[in-house]
Amino acid sequence: MATSTLVQLLEAGQASDTSNRRQLETFLSSGAITKGDWVELDASKTGADRALYVKECATVATKGNAGAFGVALETVAADEQVRVVVAGYVAEALVAAATVAGSALVGPIGTAGRAEIEVPGTTTGSVCGIALDVDTANIAPVFVIKKY
Repeated sequence: MATSTLVQLLEAGQASDTSNRRQLETFLSSGAITKGDWVELDASKTGADRALYVKECATVATKGNAGAFGVALETVAADEQVRVVVAGYVAEALVAAATVAGSALVGPIGTAGRAEIEVPGTTTGSVCGIALDVDTANIAPVFVIKKY
């Protein structure tokens, strides 16, 4: 899981996967993960496998799941490799309805894998991303904030 952020391509209009507009890491899936799901590390594993396996981010009622750290780029089954955006741009991420450009997002509250809009004083999960546009059917472009 090596990552390099040495190359910078500063040219408008490039694709989301150009240079380091985003940082990707490859993990193994602990279970089914759908493209656009927010993921968390699987702490049920032992030893260093806890940093190798990810799962769809679970809900934490009212507060939001502070473990949300990235967005899956493809749909996978258990024990398959999954590419996860851990920092930067994602064109299609699962978000709460009523998300608008600039919404601060926290980990799931009511639906697993879906980021929710931060509610100051209520949600205590740390912000995992920023919405870049209004959602369409719970999907929106986001900027993932690097946590690890």
